[in-house]
Amino acid sequence: MTFAEWDACVAAGGCKHRPEDILNHVLVLAPKRDSRPVSNVSWDDITNEYLPWLSRKTGKSYRLLTEAEWEYAARAGSTTRFHFGDDERGLCTYGNVADLTVKEKKSESELMLPTTQWTIVTCRDGHASAAPVGSFKANGFGLYDMYGNLWEWVQDCAGRYASAPVDGSARPDVPDCLRVMRGGSWVNDARHARSASCLVSPPATRPIDFAGFRLARTL
Repeated sequence: MTFAEWDACVAAGGCKHRPEDILNHVLVLAPKRDSRPVSNVSWDDITNEYLPWLSRKTGKSYRLLTEAEWEYAARAGSTTRFHFGDDERGLCTYGNVADLTVKEKKSESELMLPTTQWTIVTCRDGHASAAPVGSFKANGFGLYDMYGNLWEWVQDCAGRYASAPVDGSARPDVPDCLRVMRGGSWVNDARHARSASCLVSPPATRPIDFAGFRLARTL
């Protein structure tokens, strides 16, 4: 989802939280807000504001992907680290990660995260911040940006694979659970962009520039 799509919810009164575009304040070369994936939104913002508004507006049922659905979509039938194989240098074809482009623009990017903490992927994706949606090649299922750019919130509470439902549904909600994000971001290395990688966070947290979301529609 883009900033423009979230801003439409704010303009219509369906969303109270208008996320700040942090990158346009600190990175001179950041692309314009509207076409970039929306960031600085929490799981609570998405599920309590945006999803109810979009479902009311369209008359269709929208939701976050489950963790199992997200990984199925990212793998696109593969069993390797990434849908295209195991060589991390292919990430720059399919996603936006911490790569040589970021390293070369260190003076801009170090305001977001110290570059000494990064393991740089040895390819160039051409972006030193979050890229406009659809900037990279789609995977085998025709899906864009499954790797990098922004972490993506999913429906599930955090938990072990062994305890996950076998039908692809989300883990049942429990009080005060941590929520799951998938896919890595533009400030993360190849480890975090793997199809199997995840990050957990409290649902009310707004991780500023590195987390967004994609939607599923229940048919």
